[in-house]
Amino acid sequence: MLKMRTWLTTLAAGALLLGACAPAAAVPPTATTAATSSPVQVLRLATTTSTADTGLLDAILPAFEAAYNAQVDVVAVGTGQALELGQNGDADVLLVHARAREDKFVADGDGINRLDVMYNDFILVGPSDDPVGVQGLPTAQEALTAIAAAGATFVSRGDDSGTHTKEKGLWASAGITPTAENTWYLAIGQGMGETLTFANEKPGYTLTDRGTWLAQKANLPNLAVMVGGNSIDENGDKALLNPYGVIPVNPEKHPGVNFDLATQFANWITSVETQQLISDFGRDKFGQALFYPSSAAWKAAHP
Repeated sequence: MLKMRTWLTTLAAGALLLGACAPAAAVPPTATTAATSSPVQVLRLATTTSTADTGLLDAILPAFEAAYNAQVDVVAVGTGQALELGQNGDADVLLVHARAREDKFVADGDGINRLDVMYNDFILVGPSDDPVGVQGLPTAQEALTAIAAAGATFVSRGDDSGTHTKEKGLWASAGITPTAENTWYLAIGQGMGETLTFANEKPGYTLTDRGTWLAQKANLPNLAVMVGGNSIDENGDKALLNPYGVIPVNPEKHPGVNFDLATQFANWITSVETQQLISDFGRDKFGQALFYPSSAAWKAAHP
């Protein structure tokens, strides 16, 4: 079992303040051992709740820790909070999924060299009896329009995460701006797992990444997929694609970060070997991958 300290935290509770030790010499991404005489390095990884809730990090990070004599301290929050941790210099590297916001993070000088890592997709789930009758509609936009017209319960993460960002974009594409005055719209300020649990209990409709849905649907008996199908291949709504990127935090703007180890992590997670681990994750249990590799190295090896 992965030995790392994982926090599900909010910025109001304070940013993570763990310093990183001086980085060791670079090790090729394929390395499997580290010099035992070197001090353990600490890497502060700010990432989304989906990478933790699905179990992906537990599956892949031990290989990095062994190869680089490192301890990865994970802060699993919404993408907005993860980006803010990077902006404050309280994380060394980010693994997030809100592309426009990631590009702005780099353009503002807070991050360096964003790299594609993987993708999955979003799906709309809702009450199994589907009171609005949206199941099977081709796009989430059409489903959200019908949900709003019916005043049916919709549960939003409301936490400035990548999923929340996508949800707001989908509402905008439907020409709708839900507010607190819409009593059917419940913004609960929680992570994806908690939001799915809340939607299951109401029950209500919600937007989720497919990976977290697959990992938790056994505990969500009152919900079913409304839009997006049973696999990414069945999802015809291209607006629901969900890419993830890795971004080392800029040491020139944030001198306290462990940039060498962050860069090694970015190279490691985008290497063909780690991309294969990502590709394999979940297939034995769910019959499909929870994430799909998308790094340049992976694409070159799988043209």
